[in-house]
Amino acid sequence: MNKTRGRPRGGASARSRILEVARTRFLRDGYQATTLRAVAADVGVDAAAVSYHFGSKHGLFGAAMALRRNPSGELAEALAGDPAGLVDRVLSAVVDLWEDPALRGPLVALELAALADEDVLRVFGEFMEREVVARFAEFLGGPRATERAVAAAAVIGGLVTARYLYRLPSATALSTVEIRRAFGPPLAAALSGSRTGSRRPAGGSPRTASRSG
Repeated sequence: MNKTRGRPRGGASARSRILEVARTRFLRDGYQATTLRAVAADVGVDAAAVSYHFGSKHGLFGAAMALRRNPSGELAEALAGDPAGLVDRVLSAVVDLWEDPALRGPLVALELAALADEDVLRVFGEFMEREVVARFAEFLGGPRATERAVAAAAVIGGLVTARYLYRLPSATALSTVEIRRAFGPPLAAALSGSRTGSRRPAGGSPRTASRSG
């Protein structure tokens, strides 16, 4: 096998081959089973070449699925910073991603493809589980972290579905302030594991938010 080291050879051509192979691998084997090393072996380059072009597996997934920005990377940035502003940062990151004209089309296409194709649905589900739910759970820590992370993902999914997939007029008409007012309390309650939004919005751990902003 002819492998390269250091700066990859082939430029755009190598990058295109990596993307083509990665998409095939993701759809065939799933997100978890697809590795940078396996993709590199299929292309005939060193794994470092894949890392050079895409940085990480979730970066490769986003590029292979034609996502110009990495949702998991945006989430990681939202989780950083003052815990008190967590809910606002997460909602802002979600809205910012989906309002980006260059990203909204590919995201909608990926969501619709997942609903129509079991292979895409499986891969997308694995991606969301590992790169969104798992990140939330790791950040939250403490009792029922995964349960709380799933609940938070469901609240965010409801916002995305109503505003960007179904495009409900009442949802698309919401301003940023109104989105925070409508979705902030349920997101905070989900993160905290509360039964109602009247308790600590994102308690249970000193790393979580203590209010919705």
